[in-house]
Amino acid sequence: MSFGNNVIYHIYPLGMCGAPAKNDGKCMPRIKRVGEWAPYISSLGCSAVYLGPVMESGTHGYDTHDYTRLDCRLGTNGDFEEVCRILHENGLKIILDGVFNHVGRGFFAFRDLCEKKQASRYKDWFCVNFEGNSPYGDGFWYEGWEGHYELVRLNLANPAVCDYLVSCALEWIRIFDIDGLRLDVAYLLREDFLRRLADACRREKDGFFLLGEMIHGDYNRLLSVLDSVTNYECYKGLYSAFNSMNLFEIGHSLNRQYGSEPWCLYRGKHLASFADNHDVTRLASILTRKEHLTPLYGLLFAMPGIPMIYYGSEWGITGEKKSGDAALRPEIAVPSPNSLTDFIRKAAKIRKNEPALSDGDFKIEWMTNRQLAFSRNLGNESVLCIVNADEAEAAVPGNLVGGELLLGTSNSDFIEPFGVRYTKFKR
Repeated sequence: MSFGNNVIYHIYPLGMCGAPAKNDGKCMPRIKRVGEWAPYISSLGCSAVYLGPVMESGTHGYDTHDYTRLDCRLGTNGDFEEVCRILHENGLKIILDGVFNHVGRGFFAFRDLCEKKQASRYKDWFCVNFEGNSPYGDGFWYEGWEGHYELVRLNLANPAVCDYLVSCALEWIRIFDIDGLRLDVAYLLREDFLRRLADACRREKDGFFLLGEMIHGDYNRLLSVLDSVTNYECYKGLYSAFNSMNLFEIGHSLNRQYGSEPWCLYRGKHLASFADNHDVTRLASILTRKEHLTPLYGLLFAMPGIPMIYYGSEWGITGEKKSGDAALRPEIAVPSPNSLTDFIRKAAKIRKNEPALSDGDFKIEWMTNRQLAFSRNLGNESVLCIVNADEAEAAVPGNLVGGELLLGTSNSDFIEPFGVRYTKFKR
């Protein structure tokens, strides 16, 4: 998979497909809804679908019970094979959530540990202390993910654990023909495990894509192994810049990451850019002014990186983190596109057709508190993006006027309130 020219559509299947919050053991082919959405997703200009956890689990999918079987609340492996075929027929690559840092308490090896204690052949699959006790009264202490003891941390220093996880990932490629993995809490995964996983998957399928969840720190630590990581720095900068009416915030973040100075961190690399996801408040709920949805998405699709769209946000649904996971991961039967969706569709199409927007360098051309203009330059072509966060029209510097209008109402000396303009120049 090439990277910069992709647009990824993010679905949390257990939520979107209406699965019960706790695994009731009843097998229902709810995953087929994802296949029904495939033509719509493709029509948005997306080239890949990232599916949140789909393997058998106890609750939210990140507490895996069985890496070899689709969660029964979503259907059978056969149902998922059919959905993957439909996605591919609609030109969509498939990225699955690889939850390899921890498992649920129902995972077979942990159940064996609970039953046999020190006699368990799997005791070294986890970080265990038999002189302590867990909050569940297991008769031994074990490490949970960030203090969550329902999520049992795997011991990735144990080659047997790595053997098992890599074999499961390879089976997903062979059975479901997946094209990539998004690695949950990749910032905690051992680099030697990541290298082994990456090498095995890329040998199995040429161009296999690996995206790591990286919340803080130096993204280059994982970019030496993976193809991309989540750009949480610019996620925060996007909504915060518009809410504070201070576009210097996102401008400086982008320049720090992608600018031409020697100290810029990620020039030429493709971080995953997003405005919201299954873990954070929806964009339409976190923005102070809903009018900023359009210029924010305009910026997202023109800035360096791989744009990601979280299902439903492309028509502006709301949901706040303080209201719990269900508010962020709702059931949606059918898409409800509107004018915002139409705008995103246009921006995605332009990004696909203009190599400068996917692989060009980045240069800030004009920046105020309420306006930001930057160019993406590749070869003899440049695409200029101008966004206006103000409720009033803004005068555009004369050197930024003209060119071929790709997106927006005009390329005049003024940009409209809450406006977005893409123009193309030959150099």
